Order: sequence, then structure tokens, then C-alpha cells
Amino acid sequence: MQAGNTHYRKGSDIPKVVPIFPLGGALLLPGGRLPLNIFEPRYLEMTDAAMRESRLIGMIQPRLDGALREDGEPELCQVGCIGRVTSLAETGDGRYLMALQGVCRFRISAERGSRTPYRQCEILPFVSDLVEERSESGINRPALLKTFRAYLDANGLSADWESVSRAADTTLVNALSMMAPFGAAEKQALLEAADLRTRAETLIAITEMALARDQDDFSSSLQ
Repeated sequence: MQAGNTHYRKGSDIPKVVPIFPLGGALLLPGGRLPLNIFEPRYLEMTDAAMRESRLIGMIQPRLDGALREDGEPELCQVGCIGRVTSLAETGDGRYLMALQGVCRFRISAERGSRTPYRQCEILPFVSDLVEERSESGINRPALLKTFRAYLDANGLSADWESVSRAADTTLVNALSMMAPFGAAEKQALLEAADLRTRAETLIAITEMALARDQDDFSSSLQ
């Protein structure tokens, strides 16, 4: 997996401990690009530390049931995605505008007690995410494109379908998963999908359920 100017080929290329950025509703997948507006002091400090070291940050959602630790901080989902800072700009008013490129997913093995204001975790990387994609992924590409086009049309949204049609399977599935305006639970399910084929099937199922729900809401409004 290449992110920015760096290749990550094996588990030892990933630090054992990474700074963690809990953000509900955010989905980063390997190869994907996630823009972020950083303004909280602790996350500004986290960004500075990442830039001094590996440029890697672990994106993860707070636990879906809303559980909190004794100190009021959210408990975390167990699976997140490491991103490399590939662009960073200062705004002049104390914020950073940055972009992360997804490297690989990870599972938290332990959270470290830290003197830093941001959280740090020991992680186990999903080494399979670092392997170059295969030419045949086994996804049902026509079904994926048909379903997602129907969703965009139903919600008055558009996409650059020429670019979409040329995208490799991994790029296509991960990009559509990241751009889909679904909730935190659906995004976590997409993140935790065992492989690309399962993620594509999950995305199709979630999208079809959203379409059916929208249709039921429309029918109810006419009654």
C-alpha cells in the first residue's frame, strides 16, 4: 500500500502505538482520502506530534452504544483505520486543514495511559490491507453501480460516472463506501467487512435498505 511518498508493505512498517482520533460518523478506508478540519487544541497537538514522527494517525469511531469511561471520554470501537497525513495547511486562525490517506485497518489491543492530551493505543494492523489489490476481486460491479446510481438519483445527487467506471474495484468500493451518507453503525459495518467482496455486498445491502426506507417514507406522506 502506498500513501503519499511512503510504501507500507508489511506489519513492521506500521508503528505498534499510534495517536488516536475518535470521530463519530467518519469513515476512512485503505487507499481512501479523508479531509479533516482540526481545531481542538489536543488534536492540534496530536497533529504536530504525528508530523514530527510517522505522520500516521488512527481514525476510529466512539463506541456505537455511547458508552463513556469514568473520565467522560468515549469508549472506542475496536476497529479503526490508520491514515497518513498527505497534506496539511494552516488557516491563520489556529486551525489545520489536512487530508489523511488510508493505509490499513487496525484493531486496538490496548490503550496506553498517556501524559499527552490525546489518546494513544497499541494496535494490531490488518496486514492483508497492505497487499496490492488483485485484478479479480469477485465483486458484483454492475449490481454495485446500479444500486448506488439509484440511490444518488433518488436523493438528487450526482457523481462523475466516467471516472467511476474507470476506477479499479478496490478504489470503487472504498470510495463509494466513504462518500455514502450513512450513519455510524453502517459505516462501522463497512469498515469491518472481512474483504472487498463482503464490503461491496454490505454496501449494496445498506443502500437497498436506504432506498426502501425512503420509498416507504414517500408512500406514507401521500396517505
